Amino acid sequence: MKNPKIVFFDIDDTLYRKETDVLRPSVTTALFELKQRNIITAIATGRTLCALPKKISQLIEEVGIDLLVTINGQYNVYRGEPLQSYSMPKIDIERICTFFDKHSIGYGFVTPEHIVASHDSLPIHSSLQKILPDYIIDKQYFHHHKVYQMLAFYERDQDQFIAQAPELSGYKAIRWHQKSVDLLTKEGSKARGINHAIQTLGINMKDVMAFGDGLNDLEMMQAVGFSVAMGNGHPQTKALADYICPSVEEDGVLKGLKDLGVIA
Repeated sequence: MKNPKIVFFDIDDTLYRKETDVLRPSVTTALFELKQRNIITAIATGRTLCALPKKISQLIEEVGIDLLVTINGQYNVYRGEPLQSYSMPKIDIERICTFFDKHSIGYGFVTPEHIVASHDSLPIHSSLQKILPDYIIDKQYFHHHKVYQMLAFYERDQDQFIAQAPELSGYKAIRWHQKSVDLLTKEGSKARGINHAIQTLGINMKDVMAFGDGLNDLEMMQAVGFSVAMGNGHPQTKALADYICPSVEEDGVLKGLKDLGVIA
């Protein structure tokens, strides 16, 4: 695809290296090149608005990125205003919290304004320190605020147990850290957020390109007109992509766009 109308970018380990807090200059170059060709640039991330890295917030401001699909498509913003949002029913949250409490599994709540943990622990701290170090502790938070996604903090050896739990029926867990997962409805995804967002802009999915690397990018890889996985991406993500570009450390976004003929 040489002429997409819009390109969506994941943040962590696609535009930006979370572990080292590095945003390579080539990313800014690539996004400005797209803008010069009247190709819209947009974000599609599992992060929430309050947890955007400072360097990404500066990039959004500098380049002029208007469309943000956040919280894995659960809360989407266009030019600073909410576009679509999908909050979790409180009855579901209460059931899930009761299950996690019973099995001594830490959990959290995600909103545009806050990330909230049930308590403080090593798994929670190690997961969130690179996302939002000043997270809140409040098990009762969901009683007074809309929650768009939950987090759960457990090791991989509990994945099957969680997946088979009837209390989590209708929900899926997407791992993003050794000790933590995102928890959202099975219908929720970046792909759903992108689909609804581009309808507002009058763009067809066949004219959409997307870059990603993680397990929360799988639906996006399948839904868009042309998908690009980072060289450092998860094997499942790369298996679904139309093209695999170099890694984030190797200026993958810029090189990928050039190799595909989207920019010169």
